[in-house]
Amino acid sequence: MRNRRAAVAAIAATASLALTLTACGQNSEGGKEEGKKDAKGSTVGVAMPTKSSERWIADGNNVVKALKDKGYKTQLVYGEDDPDQQVSQIENMITQGVSALIVAAIDNKSLSSVLQQAKDANIPVIAYDRLILDTKNVDYYATFDNEKVGELQATSLVDNLGLSKGKKGPFNIELFAGSNDDNNTKYFFGGAMKVLQPYIDKKQLVVKSGQTKLNQVTTLRWDGATAQKRMDDILTSTYKGSNRVDAVLSPYDGISIGIISALKSDGYGSASKPLPPVSGQDAEVASVKSIIAGQQYSTVYKDLRKQAKVAAGMVDSVLNDKKPELNDTKTYDNGVKVIPAYLLKPVLVTKDNYEKELIDTGYYTKADLGQK
Repeated sequence: MRNRRAAVAAIAATASLALTLTACGQNSEGGKEEGKKDAKGSTVGVAMPTKSSERWIADGNNVVKALKDKGYKTQLVYGEDDPDQQVSQIENMITQGVSALIVAAIDNKSLSSVLQQAKDANIPVIAYDRLILDTKNVDYYATFDNEKVGELQATSLVDNLGLSKGKKGPFNIELFAGSNDDNNTKYFFGGAMKVLQPYIDKKQLVVKSGQTKLNQVTTLRWDGATAQKRMDDILTSTYKGSNRVDAVLSPYDGISIGIISALKSDGYGSASKPLPPVSGQDAEVASVKSIIAGQQYSTVYKDLRKQAKVAAGMVDSVLNDKKPELNDTKTYDNGVKVIPAYLLKPVLVTKDNYEKELIDTGYYTKADLGQK
């Protein structure tokens, strides 16, 4: 922050130009603001992965609102799941002189070079939801307890099957994980396997496809159609005759929808062949409606409003020479350093508690979920 003071002094001589640039939606002082005196009113760049997922649209809107509530301008961009496009967008925001960056990475290993540019311009970087790897140029990390997410997903399946209440099985389960270029994937899967592995070891849960390793079960870009095709292939190759799938671990609602579509195409969903419990994450509207209808079994709700406020608070603190609130300084090693983080608490949602967790909290209205 001290380096910014010299830059402010130099810019003061061209104040009229700075005002012109600011009026154009650009922050002429970039990451070189003086902090306490000049941070408010500056522009924060927000880079989100894609508009193809409901949750990222909500994230973008929530982060913008949280920053504006603290007095900052914003520039929000979406990379549409193209790592090169995201790099270019971040480069442009650096050139335009944003004061800070909040980045939800598409590819967690593709940003080292562009974040060095941010560092050279004294622009702090907040990793949002997804940890950015292989760079020292990340200041803080705003996320949920990702291992807990996986634990909740797996626990919901174990409870539904009755294993936690003494049933012995065996039950057939298939495993799905997120994108292999998202660092969260290993935490979600690791958390889930902490719960599931003891039952697999005791043969109370059986992965009939044999696909149990993380590199066998990932779903590139968290794509539902990709998951649907893989589920189709598993059903065709493994579940013939009287063999049935009894549960499916899914890490994300969009993937869950694809899995359920494949199951329905194979005849699941009738009284004689009910759908197995399928987990999920993000409490997206389509999946919550599916849960209400008795199709998807569970999802993990992460209040994105709270995450946005944490990220905005981190920006506000660092731009004003303050240390942000943190609750984890040991877990998230990005390969170069441990990134100080704030972890929010995820919540399991089923048909039994969706009203309490999603409607009563104001996250959704009944109308959002097709109810009167």
